[in-house]
Amino acid sequence: MGWRFSVAQRDRDRIDGTARAVIECAADAILALGPDRTVTLWNPAAERLFGWSAAEVVGLAPPFVPEELLAEHNAVLERVASGGQVSFATRRLRKDGAVLDLRIDASRMLDGTGAAAGWVFVCHRSGDDEAVRHYMAERARVVRRLGDVVADMNAQLELEAVLDRIAASLRELTRADAGGFVIIEEDKLRLVSLDGLPAELRGRTADLQSSMVGRLMRSGKTVLMTTSDSGGFDDLIWAALPGLHTITLTLSHVAGRPYGALYALYSRRKVGHVELELLELLAGHASVALSNVTAFEEVVRQRAHERAVIDASADGIAVLDADGLVRQWNPAAHRLTGVPPELAAGRRPPFPLPEPGAKLTHKLANGRWIDLLCTGLDGPDEKVLDFRDITAAKELEEAKDLFLATTSHELRTPITVVQGFASTLANRWDKLADNDRRSAVQTIAERAGSLARLVEQLLLGSRAGADQLPVSNGPFDLGGLLQDAVVAFGPLSELHTLAIEVPDDLPRAHGDPMATDIIIGQLLENAFKYSPEGGAVTIRARVDGDRIVVTVEDEGIGIRPQDRERVFERFMQADGGDRRRFGGIGLGLYIVRQLARAQGGEIEVGESAGGTTMRLTLQRLGSPSRPGPGPAAPVLPRPRPASEPSTP
Repeated sequence: MGWRFSVAQRDRDRIDGTARAVIECAADAILALGPDRTVTLWNPAAERLFGWSAAEVVGLAPPFVPEELLAEHNAVLERVASGGQVSFATRRLRKDGAVLDLRIDASRMLDGTGAAAGWVFVCHRSGDDEAVRHYMAERARVVRRLGDVVADMNAQLELEAVLDRIAASLRELTRADAGGFVIIEEDKLRLVSLDGLPAELRGRTADLQSSMVGRLMRSGKTVLMTTSDSGGFDDLIWAALPGLHTITLTLSHVAGRPYGALYALYSRRKVGHVELELLELLAGHASVALSNVTAFEEVVRQRAHERAVIDASADGIAVLDADGLVRQWNPAAHRLTGVPPELAAGRRPPFPLPEPGAKLTHKLANGRWIDLLCTGLDGPDEKVLDFRDITAAKELEEAKDLFLATTSHELRTPITVVQGFASTLANRWDKLADNDRRSAVQTIAERAGSLARLVEQLLLGSRAGADQLPVSNGPFDLGGLLQDAVVAFGPLSELHTLAIEVPDDLPRAHGDPMATDIIIGQLLENAFKYSPEGGAVTIRARVDGDRIVVTVEDEGIGIRPQDRERVFERFMQADGGDRRRFGGIGLGLYIVRQLARAQGGEIEVGESAGGTTMRLTLQRLGSPSRPGPGPAAPVLPRPRPASEPSTP
């Protein structure tokens, strides 16, 4: 194995030595450029031709390209990099300032793996006759014009504008009678730009394999010229140009793959080598312009997608610069904080910043709770903030804590009483008189009833929280229901006077009578409970358009304006001290509101000069209604009289 390796290495060394000898002894100037477009090879013939030694130019940009021909030079590089070979006549400079008329053959340089490693140029002297000088002068003029065209082409950032500019430039530079550009779309060609042809041809398609573009791609050549002598062009869309006799075309590449083809069409003029060379050069520049535009469009499209995702996100997203100032602020950030983008931009966000990778929980000024996560970006010292609304989770957590605290407090008293009396009966049954035993059992029964009502209220509150309150809506006699409630609650308190003001012609309501009975019972119980000094409690009913309004008014402690909505939340009472003073778990009004809304109604705290006014609105019979979701709601036990011992 080692011997075979030695032979292979010796053969490679021999071949490399031969190649170096050929390059050193060649009569033509040979030079090479690396991927960075600097000189990597400069043979002795190049030294003799241009006047610079290898030591003076290797590692530097080639010094012999006239400024007015830099556009041509770069176009040749781009064209050759796409896989073609270019032979063109041009001018180059000597070290002493003289101008050389040359023909240059340019091709790709490949490394041992077949990958592109740069460019190789072989330079030949052209004749010195007047025709050649005139040819070179004309060509230099056209190439200078090419530079202007290329600059204009690269200034465009829209694909359609670039394609139209290519077609127009193609006709101008190659002196063609018409021109066009076709895009390769899988196995089809589509004409996307044209100049000198009928506008209705735009968008026409053709089969790739049978087309001249397909023939050019299979040939491995860089340019193709076809004349009418080969069979005519009657079956081509280009036949729209009267007198068409010659078609020249070349490929344009994007990302190393054929993207489309440039067509130059001739019906009056003849085609020469200059036109073919300019066609190739323009194709190279078109490749650069198209690469720039497609890359720009991809960036725009990607940013649009990213922006759409950011704008559609339910999370607030903000981008901060190196100074911590807002540069981007999505709609969710506006919704969560209440700060619009125009006010957020250029300012610090309205919350503290967590460390990158860490999470921070913060309460905003508007009462919302958010979780903040900060991520640093690579490159510029920017940060991305993602913040999520966790208010509901916080409220649920707080509600759970409050539920445990409230229910444990409300359960402790009746359970302690039941346990104490039961223990007394168990330990002293024989020593107690009959009246004492009967009183103890009655107390146990009363406290057990309180516990049952508490559990029933908790179950109903749970159903209300899950939107599972069953109601059966239909017509019912609201006036009769209110009269029955007065009769039932009237005797329950000696401190209160209960009155009712309901017109005899009150129309029937649309809703659930059992749910409405629960609502009225709870409102009367609260009226008694929160007016401990007694006073008048009045029920009124009136018609308001397609609604019936029922009010329950008392002369009690009242509800502060800032608490008029809070009292309808779970486990809430108007004042923190009310629970200790009056008892209860704060579910009554929450259940009342859910029952009212399940009937298509509403309940709220009304305006009142003193005491409390609760305002219930129900649908009048015949007005639009929302059907109830199921059977009748369960009936809660009648609330206890206000005069009974204080229980939940």
